[in-house]
Order: sequence, then C-alpha cells, then structure tokens
Amino acid sequence: MSAKKKNEHEPAQEQEPELNAPTPEEAEAPQPEAEAKEQTAPAPAAEKPQENSERYLRLMAEFDNYKKRSARERENIYTDVRVDTVTKFLPVFDNLERAMKTETADEAFKKGVEMTFNQLMDVFKKLGVEEIESVGKPFDPAVHNAVMHVEDEARGENEIVEEFQKGFRIGDKVIRFSMVKVAN
Repeated sequence: MSAKKKNEHEPAQEQEPELNAPTPEEAEAPQPEAEAKEQTAPAPAAEKPQENSERYLRLMAEFDNYKKRSARERENIYTDVRVDTVTKFLPVFDNLERAMKTETADEAFKKGVEMTFNQLMDVFKKLGVEEIESVGKPFDPAVHNAVMHVEDEARGENEIVEEFQKGFRIGDKVIRFSMVKVAN
C-alpha cells in the first residue's frame, strides 16, 4: 500500500515520442543503408584476428627493441662510471710514474713505489683500462694529442717519437689522449 501512496503523489511521467524513430511503414520497408552495413559487417570481423595478430607482432617487436635499448643504456652507464672513476685516479698514476723515474738512494722506498704502481695498473686492467700505444706508432688524431712537431729524416711520416703523457681507453672510448711529439 505504501507503494501506491508514493505513486499517487508522484507526477505521471509522459512518454515523449522519439524524434528519429521510424514510422511503422518505414520500419517494414527495406533500407539500402542497412543492407550495405549487413554485407560489410562480416568483413571487419574476419579482419579482426589478422589485425590483432599484427598488433601483437608490433607490440612484441617494440618490447624487444625496448629490452635491447635498456641493455645498451645500462652498459653505457657502467662504462661511463668506470671512465669517471679511472679519470679521478689518473693524477695518482702520473705521480707514481714520475716517482718511479726519479733516482733515489733508498731502495726500499723505490720498491714501495713500484709495488703501488703495479697494484694501480692491476686495478686498471680489472676495470678494462688499456694503455694507448704511442712511441714508434703512426699518429692517430682519434687517440693522440700532438703537442710538438720535429723534423727528423731518420723517422717516418707522422711517426710518434716521444710520449709526454700516457693515454688510456676503455674499449673504444678514450679516457685520456696521449700527449706526443710527432716527426715530419
């Protein structure tokens, strides 16, 4: 009963006719657009599995490229960190190399410097650091920095005759260029 009372107090909702609704005669008449849609409807359904397959293959290719790019970026970051670390130790290398070239009467001191230098070189090797060969090699601007030039008939064209500062690289990446004197 309470439901009846609520309905009595609510205004009756009038049903409005649809504006675009077809009349009964139009509904029965064949419509050319509807026939065309019915004929083309099965075609997209047939293309859909192929379309999904192509989309899946593209997605897999994009994911594979993403994995390769991420691996390259990680490797580059690792190489950059090694380069930064080795760059900070190069002044230590230079000072130890100068200390080894200096004459001293104290053999224990000289032996200690040599051991420290060898230990540093072992650490460089473990990090993948290689010395750039210079003396006697042809000048290569990609790895050498020519700071002097000398005319010497006994030497070949663009031959490196003296190295002032050792150069280093990790793989193909140059950490520090070799400072050299070039002949002819």
